[in-house]
Amino acid sequence: MSDPQVALVTGAGRGIGRGIALALAEKGWQVIVNFRSNAGAADETAAAIRQVGGRAVAVQADIGSAADRNRLVQAVLGQHQRIDLLVNNAGMAPRQRADLLTMTEASYDEVMAVNLKGPFFLTQQVAQAMIELRQRDSTAAPKIINIGSISAYTSSTNRGEYCISKAGMGMMTQLFADRLAEYGIYVYEVRPGIIATDMTGPVTEKYDRLIAEGITPIQRWGQPDDVAKAVVALAEGILPFSTGEVINVDGGFHFRRL
Repeated sequence: MSDPQVALVTGAGRGIGRGIALALAEKGWQVIVNFRSNAGAADETAAAIRQVGGRAVAVQADIGSAADRNRLVQAVLGQHQRIDLLVNNAGMAPRQRADLLTMTEASYDEVMAVNLKGPFFLTQQVAQAMIELRQRDSTAAPKIINIGSISAYTSSTNRGEYCISKAGMGMMTQLFADRLAEYGIYVYEVRPGIIATDMTGPVTEKYDRLIAEGITPIQRWGQPDDVAKAVVALAEGILPFSTGEVINVDGGFHFRRL
């Protein structure tokens, strides 16, 4: 039996990340469950993967920290000698929703470090390992999948730092797709809409109302598994002649209608 492909999923302890990790494991991937602080949740994800016969290991690292990013990548390469898939899922909302006119620099810096700067430089580092993998194994098909958000183009003036970070991730996807195509490494963005996670928990009542009023043509909450299915499809090579593509998983929110 050949060794499984290795997927590094950041922020995989809960929510969308956990859904992605489980879905990949069910397809036979070896999953690295990255987490920042909630070791219990990450261990639960890894245990759930093992329960379905998959293989997983939890690794702590703050994606916003250069030292942690380096330790994470070296830990994966040291154990597996390869990374076939990077899913940049780790992300955070501002700790306090503040009006655009009063948002603090500290909040801006923290959100950008986790949501954009961290993923950018993690991708840079992992891309180097993927290039080396392709050079020694031409049959390898490494991919990078960024988990964006409809906030990339939807104004929320009480969490502007989050919107800016996700807009930046859209361009980050294009840049790495352009730069890595020559190596046969393809880059995609999956752009979720209103998904039932810890992040949306505090505004459940608001989104219940908006969904009932028809803010999305598909009138229901999205689930982590909806996002996971898109990630797995891309990881498994469903779009072999595409890169830089944005896959909307948003119930149709992205198109305008009258």
